[in-house]
Amino acid sequence: MEISTLSPDGRTRARIVALTAVTAFAPIVWGTTYFVTTEMLPAGHPLFAGLVRALPAGLVAVTLGMALPGGSALPRGSWWWKSAVLGILNIGLFFPMLFLAAERLPGGVAATFGAITPVVVALLAVSVLGERLSVRRLVWGAGGVVGVGLVVLGPNAGLDVVGVIAGLGGAGSMALGIALTKRWGRPEGVGPVASAGWQLTAGGLFLLPVTFIVEGAPPAVDGRAALGYLWLGLVGGLVAYVLWFRGIARLPVTSVAFLGPLAPLVAAGIGVGVLGETLTVVQVVGLVLALAAVLAGQLPSRARRTALPSASSDDAALEAVR
Repeated sequence: MEISTLSPDGRTRARIVALTAVTAFAPIVWGTTYFVTTEMLPAGHPLFAGLVRALPAGLVAVTLGMALPGGSALPRGSWWWKSAVLGILNIGLFFPMLFLAAERLPGGVAATFGAITPVVVALLAVSVLGERLSVRRLVWGAGGVVGVGLVVLGPNAGLDVVGVIAGLGGAGSMALGIALTKRWGRPEGVGPVASAGWQLTAGGLFLLPVTFIVEGAPPAVDGRAALGYLWLGLVGGLVAYVLWFRGIARLPVTSVAFLGPLAPLVAAGIGVGVLGETLTVVQVVGLVLALAAVLAGQLPSRARRTALPSASSDDAALEAVR
């Protein structure tokens, strides 16, 4: 059935599903990062990979934002510091924490810490966004953590204090960045491309000195590595973050956060389909549980279900469920 033939309520639901699917593209692409980093990029330069993902994509997005009709070139007023804060939380601080956790912890442990983001977002939504605490989302968030853990944790998984702090810090940084992105929204007349560009550029500028202090000079780049960096920057950076921030602006913040565990699940799937790895029964159970948590996180609360808008226009209806 075409969307145009549906009732206003049906059109609203269809548009929410479509927007959620488009937003999910971001964590799905991010799930390829581990494969690209290990199979295509020079070893020992994870921060440089993060820098390449963020700064060029940010500059391109700002340029595109200027070229689009009605686009805004640069932030104005308070959006200078707001963009800096969001860029550091979502990108500049998150990337080093992510890579430090991956370096100090087994990959499965680091991925499990990343999967707690929906739980942290659900808690922050109370204080930052003034939402009611959702026990259902907390339960499903915990289920997602358990599911991801069953998929990616190995029998020799160990803990390192610095790695654990970095893993928790990265999850907290991203969760706070998501919550503040939702709270502050975008300034009037600024589209998702320019807004994402501001954050990517701010995060990239934050990463620039950190990268060269920690890793030194950039690595030598051959053709294979160039393709990997192009994928991380163009698709994993520019396209993914524009869609991700657009989803945060238009969907319930906890629903977007619940899409995050798709990244480690995609990474595990690539391991099976491309690298020839196999899944145990326990891992399959974890995969089902994690996917169930992702889907459950998209279900509206009882209040939103009983008050689904019947606006005359699709845009007004979608606006009502933001």
